[in-house]
Amino acid sequence: MSDDLRDIFTKLEAAEAEARARLPDDPPLRAAPRPTRAATAPQEAEPAMEDDGPDPANRRPISARNSRFARSAASRLAESDITPNQISQASIGFAALGLLVFWGASATIGVLQSMLLVVAAAAIQARLICNLLDGMVAVEGGKSSDTGPFWNEAPDRIADILLLWGAGLAAGHPALGLGAAALAVGTAYLRELGRAEGLAPDFSGPMAKPHRMAALTIGALAAALLPVTMTAAAILNLTLWVIVIGLVATIARRTWRLLAGLQAG
Repeated sequence: MSDDLRDIFTKLEAAEAEARARLPDDPPLRAAPRPTRAATAPQEAEPAMEDDGPDPANRRPISARNSRFARSAASRLAESDITPNQISQASIGFAALGLLVFWGASATIGVLQSMLLVVAAAAIQARLICNLLDGMVAVEGGKSSDTGPFWNEAPDRIADILLLWGAGLAAGHPALGLGAAALAVGTAYLRELGRAEGLAPDFSGPMAKPHRMAALTIGALAAALLPVTMTAAAILNLTLWVIVIGLVATIARRTWRLLAGLQAG
């Protein structure tokens, strides 16, 4: 019995060997090549979207932007190594100078006080020039950056606080200056809230940034040159109250426009 089984297995092995000898060797298996991106992509690639920089609709309308001085200064800055962010940072420096000279004016009298108040007025205008040129260099000069939105907004809020606080110190009422600063930040908050909700930014007054800085400049110059029937502190105190009342009206107006825009949307 065992011999018969051995013969059967031997014959099976021989038949299997003969069958393998008759078949060609199988080629090695290879993974099918994956189609390349060039092969699967369309022949004509879609043109890349051009970056046109910040939306002009989001910029504050300023007539001085078209002046010869502004265009010339922005062109020179754009050709230099100075960045728009650095110009925005410089506005904080001018505002800090304004705070210091306002504070100094509160501790002096006479000609020295008048000189300090004139410097304060100049610092306010220098801050505004920085605010004008940083956007022009970024947009028209093509030097915008990813961090531009931060430096476009944050220095403005800091400068408002420093200058209005300084005016409060010079007026002898620092709390009034800080209150005006808080209201100024509130107007900017409402504008940015509306923009975050998809509305056009609301730069309306009557006491938007250019208006309150103009009022503060006039107040500083009046305190420097016209302290006849009123002291410099009294003139600045009156100036701050005008700004505060205007800011309250601005907040009310922007709130109404924001709510109307949200309801319409």
